[in-house]
Amino acid sequence: MLSYEESLKILKKTNALLEGYFILSSGLRSKQYIQCAKLLSYPKEAEKICSSLCNKIDKYFKKIDIVLSPAVGGIVVGYEIGRQLNKETIFAERINNKLEIRRGFTIPINSNVLIVEDVITTGKSALECAEIVKKNKSNVVGYACIVDRSKKDVLIDEKIVSQIKFEITTFSEKEIPEELKNIKPIKPGSRNLP
Repeated sequence: MLSYEESLKILKKTNALLEGYFILSSGLRSKQYIQCAKLLSYPKEAEKICSSLCNKIDKYFKKIDIVLSPAVGGIVVGYEIGRQLNKETIFAERINNKLEIRRGFTIPINSNVLIVEDVITTGKSALECAEIVKKNKSNVVGYACIVDRSKKDVLIDEKIVSQIKFEITTFSEKEIPEELKNIKPIKPGSRNLP
């Protein structure tokens, strides 16, 4: 398994760790942003990270039938985790601001579903996927992600298995630090894509 330092080195090498002023999908603000799409654009580096994450997943989750990821950010990482675990992999996509499975994807009754994300901050998208699993009368075995940015504001009660736990200070729009007030924020997340 890769260490924290080795994982961080890969994130920096692929320019997945960004500095600036960002509006996160959750609405919180940050001086740093993890853009896993950059990591995932380097297949060999992504394979290393996901292989290490798969080793951790194997330790925590014994019975997985399906890997489910939220679009857009979770699709590639979900695919790679599913490929390495040799599990069916599907994704949910946002239709009218709500995650749904479509494209002929199904979750058979009583399936054991692992929800995989690129980054978890509050866990909102992952929990939307969990609701899909429950509506399909199946079981969420757990949550996994490349980067766990969650803190006390995480909505997920269960353990999150991640490759790297990364502390990024976040703040509300009302708490923007002085040094950021004259910088135009970037909104890099995919939650509000049309």
